[in-house]
Amino acid sequence: MREIKFCYKVEDFEFDNLKDAEQFNEIYDNFETKEQLQEIYNGYKNKIDYTIYANPEFNSYKMELIRQGLEKGLNVSLYAKIEFNLMQMGEIYDGLEQGLDVSIYAKPEFNAGQMIQIRWGLQKKLDVSIYANSKFNANQMAEIRLGLEQNLNVSVYTKPEFEWVQMKQIRQGLEKGLDISIYAKEEFNSQQMAEIRAGLEKGINVSWYAKPKLHWTQMQEIRFGLEKELDVSAYANSKYKAKQMFEIRKNLENKLKVIV
Repeated sequence: MREIKFCYKVEDFEFDNLKDAEQFNEIYDNFETKEQLQEIYNGYKNKIDYTIYANPEFNSYKMELIRQGLEKGLNVSLYAKIEFNLMQMGEIYDGLEQGLDVSIYAKPEFNAGQMIQIRWGLQKKLDVSIYANSKFNANQMAEIRLGLEQNLNVSVYTKPEFEWVQMKQIRQGLEKGLDISIYAKEEFNSQQMAEIRAGLEKGINVSWYAKPKLHWTQMQEIRFGLEKELDVSAYANSKYKAKQMFEIRKNLENKLKVIV
C-alpha cells in the first residue's frame, strides 16, 4: 500500500499539523524574501525555536547563522542581535564553537577585524585585556597580539597614538633585543623608525641621525655612511637634502675632495 499523507500548506511550505501551519501563516507577510521564510521553515523542520531569529530585520544569511548555532546548542543570544552585521556574528559564532569566552569581544563597538584579533588571542590563551579595546584598530591589535605571543614587553607600544606600522617597528626591535627607547617615540614615523632600527641592528651610532627633523631618506644616507665608517659629520645635517647627502657620501667613499 502506498502511504497517503495529510498535510497543511502555506504557499510552498508544508506542515504536518494545523497549529504550526497557522503560526507560520501569521508571520508570513512580515518577511520580504523567500530566503528568509525558507530559513524559518528550516528551523521548524529541524525542531528548533525559530522564533529567536524570525525577525524581518535579520536577512536570510543572519538567520542561517543563528539557526546553525541553535542546532549546535550554542548560546546564540550573544550574537542574535540586530546591531551586529553578518561578519561580526560570524566571529562570535566561531568563538562559541571553539569554546571561547566570546563575551570579551561580543560587543557592537568591535568590528569583525578587531573581533578576529581578540578571538585569535583567546585561542592562544593570551591576556587579550591588554588590547581588547575599541581604541585600537584591527592592525594595531594584531601587532600587540604578535608581541604577546613572543612574551615581549608590549606595554612599550600599546598606545593608540602609535600607528600599527610604528608598532611593528618597535615589536621587531624588541624581538632583536634592541634598545627601542631610542626610537619608540611618537615623533618618529614608521620609516624613520625602520632606519634607526636598521642602524641599531648593525651596531652603529644612530645618534647621528635619530632626529625627528631628518627625513627617512636623509637618515638612510647617514646610516649608509656610518656602515662604511665614513666621517658623516661632513653631511649629517638637515640642511642637506637626501640627494646632496648621497653625492657627498659617494665622494667620501671615493676619497674625493668634499666641498660643503
